[in-house]
Amino acid sequence: MSPVLPSAQESLPSVLAGPMLRRLEARRVVLWLVGSRALALSLRFSFDGHSTEYRLEGDACRVIPLGRHAFLHLIDLHLDAPLPCDQQIDYDLRLGDEGIAQWAPHLTYGAARQPSFVLRSRIDQLLHGSCRKPHYPSAEGLLCADHLLATGPAPEQRPALLMMSGDQVYADDVAGPMLRAIHQLIARLGLFGERLEGAVVSDSAVLYSHPASYYHRADLLPALESNETLRERFFGGARKPIFTSSNADNHLVTLAEVLAMYLLVWSPVPWTLIEPQVPSLGTKEEERYRLEQERIDAFRAGLAGTARVFAHLPTLMIFDDHDITDDWNLSAQWEQTAYGHPFSKRIIGNALLAYMLCQGWGNNPDAFTDVLDKAQSLAATAEADHHFDSRALDELIDELLVFNRWQYVMPTTPALLVLDTRTRRWRSEINLKRPSGLLDWEALSELQHELLDHPSAIIVSPAPIFGVKLIETVQRVFSWFGHPLLVDAENWMAHRGAAQVILNIFRHSRTPGCYVVLSGDVHYSFVYEVLIRHRKQGPKIWQITSSGVKNEFPRRLLDVFDRLNRWLYAPRSPLNWLTKRRRMQVVPRTPEHSKAGERLWNSAGLGQVFFDVQGRPTRIFQLNADGSAPTEFLEDRDEVAAEHPVVRRI
Repeated sequence: MSPVLPSAQESLPSVLAGPMLRRLEARRVVLWLVGSRALALSLRFSFDGHSTEYRLEGDACRVIPLGRHAFLHLIDLHLDAPLPCDQQIDYDLRLGDEGIAQWAPHLTYGAARQPSFVLRSRIDQLLHGSCRKPHYPSAEGLLCADHLLATGPAPEQRPALLMMSGDQVYADDVAGPMLRAIHQLIARLGLFGERLEGAVVSDSAVLYSHPASYYHRADLLPALESNETLRERFFGGARKPIFTSSNADNHLVTLAEVLAMYLLVWSPVPWTLIEPQVPSLGTKEEERYRLEQERIDAFRAGLAGTARVFAHLPTLMIFDDHDITDDWNLSAQWEQTAYGHPFSKRIIGNALLAYMLCQGWGNNPDAFTDVLDKAQSLAATAEADHHFDSRALDELIDELLVFNRWQYVMPTTPALLVLDTRTRRWRSEINLKRPSGLLDWEALSELQHELLDHPSAIIVSPAPIFGVKLIETVQRVFSWFGHPLLVDAENWMAHRGAAQVILNIFRHSRTPGCYVVLSGDVHYSFVYEVLIRHRKQGPKIWQITSSGVKNEFPRRLLDVFDRLNRWLYAPRSPLNWLTKRRRMQVVPRTPEHSKAGERLWNSAGLGQVFFDVQGRPTRIFQLNADGSAPTEFLEDRDEVAAEHPVVRRI
């Protein structure tokens, strides 16, 4: 690739991505933005006929260079006077005399001259979803939110927030045209490079130009027999005949690759700066590349709408595995393999560092002060020769791998608790191959403490706490035979200790009597109402799963699972007694447009949930990306009135 000329900055737009609204409170506004240079910004709020403008300098705007022409702006503005609740607040991020209408007109709706947001006094409505794969052949689910906002809803009718519950990016499953665009953008912006240890290629520049860089990255691993497991883990992929096939042969490696991916999936602007050409490929790969190009072109066409959503709705996030790599920390054996080699450790660490900068910080800036200081120091080391210092990068990765503040709690009504089910796992001490519990005992204890004395709570768990029993049973069988990776055996019930503790938390007399669990991950949507027995007046739990934003489950296979699950685990089925322990009543809701009694809805889109003043869901929808009418999940009166309720045991 040709280097970026020094004069390139003159032709670059000032803002490459953003602004993205992140954590919003009455006295605090957090935004994320990437510019082509360090920007002098001011933020103007307009409401009640008055405007107030703040200069963003010092602690209010931290600037971190990512390359010669890419600068991350982390805006964290603390306000002396609180912003009003439940009314529209127009805002403008100004570059000198220019406002958003001048430098990013695609971020406004209709005749509006700037974007707006509403700070809700309570969560009475939200949107949620997970699993946004750019090259999946479905429509873009985030455009459901764009269409909703384009109708100009009244302030009290706007969602309180957008919750993205995992797999916002796919660092491990990248289309060839997307990887080509990533490399072109790295060159255009001069994103910093890095030196690589434990790989055939010596540094990032050699990686990008290597013939094996497209569709054959497994060939870049050391040619040693001992690395066979590592090869399968990251690039070859384990065969998964039950659920999906792995497509990790374009797995992102460097920090620059992951950062460029974020820019390309969140903003239409970077695409205007590049003209990717088809790389040199074999016949089979070229055919695949051209098919993926059609899908990437369709994805790109919707990015203006995606960016508008991020500019108007406060957006919270948490990682799942694909944000980093498939099956991330699934078992203790996986961790030993992945972190025991410098190359795979760097791959994971780069994705985690990019997640921190682009997603994690905006959820809870206070948690990241120390690691952000070190990230800024790391960036400073790269400005001299445009390469990150390897030792400093590895030290920061080591710190992030033991960092334990990814989870967070929002001071909302109801309380919103977002769980880190990836890095604080309850590892099996009996068999290292067994799936780890999604939270360890210490993390579960912290969760219980946060829940005490709240009348209601919304818990965000990337994987459903109460999943489809048949699929969980299949996963358990494969785990018994020592092959959990074949079926992504990651569910709360796969680890006895974690499962028992989470249910005991629900039964605790001082924890909420009303829970809503928001989940994604599984690539289909469903709703269960769950009653844990042996506690007076509850608790009542709603498991609400929406997945994916741009991904779906294999349609025929899901139909089979859905039908078998209804047959095998019907209320009177003896399997309910033979395969589970703790008694609970589980009543599934039926999708409104179900044709044959299906409980699982397979359509890309976003979930939408409405709540009453007690924090109980009143209406639950899946907004379908294909343009069809929203699907409401309806109570099944026959199930509710059944003399023998569904009894499940872990």
